Amino acid sequence: MRSYSVDVGDRLTIGFLTRWNATCGVSLHAELLGRELLQRGHQIRVFAPTVESADRWWHHRIIQPDEDFVIRCYEEAEPGAVLRGGSVDAEWILSSDFDVFVVESYISIPYEAVSRILPKIRARVPTVLVVHEGAAEDLRFDQELFDAVVVFDRRYIGEVVEYTERVRIIPYPCCPVHREERPRPPELQGRMLFFSFGRQPVREYTDFLGVLERLSSRYDLLYWIVRSNGLVPVKKRWIVQWAERLSLDKLYEYLWIADVHLLPKGATRKVVVSSTVAQTLGALTPTVAPATRHFEAFPAYDGVKPVLTYRNQEELEQLLVRLVEDREFRQQVVRAAERYVQENSVEVVADAFLKLFDELLSARQIAT
Repeated sequence: MRSYSVDVGDRLTIGFLTRWNATCGVSLHAELLGRELLQRGHQIRVFAPTVESADRWWHHRIIQPDEDFVIRCYEEAEPGAVLRGGSVDAEWILSSDFDVFVVESYISIPYEAVSRILPKIRARVPTVLVVHEGAAEDLRFDQELFDAVVVFDRRYIGEVVEYTERVRIIPYPCCPVHREERPRPPELQGRMLFFSFGRQPVREYTDFLGVLERLSSRYDLLYWIVRSNGLVPVKKRWIVQWAERLSLDKLYEYLWIADVHLLPKGATRKVVVSSTVAQTLGALTPTVAPATRHFEAFPAYDGVKPVLTYRNQEELEQLLVRLVEDREFRQQVVRAAERYVQENSVEVVADAFLKLFDELLSARQIAT
């Protein structure tokens, strides 16, 4: 690990302790940021969990082979009411060179083992904590171990982290706006296509199934459900579902021909953002979701939010009918989504992180 300072503006090497190449919000955040840094000429070193330990969690699945800069050198804690186990092969990290060290913190990270090596790392380079936990009791790292603590919005301050001068708000990054007009297959001509994907629990589809059942007598509609782990146990003439683990390119191909993206989400009392929205909103297909905490911090643009939310099936039905029949409203939703993605793009977020890294490195230069 480098023990010397670097000039602000130099090409940096950033170390990440994080999930990687996996189906979860922690991984997506690190990948979006890390790959944007690579495109700008910086280097990254990724220290990731072993696949066997991370796959014990239902929402974690590896989706592509690792790059050369990825080292799988820690074991996640085991799922359960009381987290147990977890370890770090510290030598992989302590013998590596980087200028800044970023920890993407989440509930199953082996925080005790990581906390033991953080003082050694921090003695040489600045350390940054990115908080993915949604409640104070879940965040087990001591904020004092880090030079900066990054949260995604103001809700985290007080509910998850204590406010200090270390805390910075940098939003969760969005995939860029990318909209293509794709010709529809013949079987979709003249039909309304609703689309869902993912691994969400089956019960979270209940509202969508109930409302679309009623609307199927009013509109010629189709509901595509793409699942990566077990199908929804419902058979209707207007439902087509299949099992597929989607790449981002394939996901966007489906979103581009869909009329509405129905996003299943369960309620939670914890602070949370939706990595799915960050991943998909740039396709500019209107997204409808339940009014959970995932979406409460979204701004409104000219009175319309980039994700439409509902509190019950009646509100859901009204929203879907309006999207189908009111072209101007649909365009307002698309414009709101586009503006949100542009304001929270991975480019904007990477700029904010690089500014933070520069500030931390400059402070060290002044101190020495």
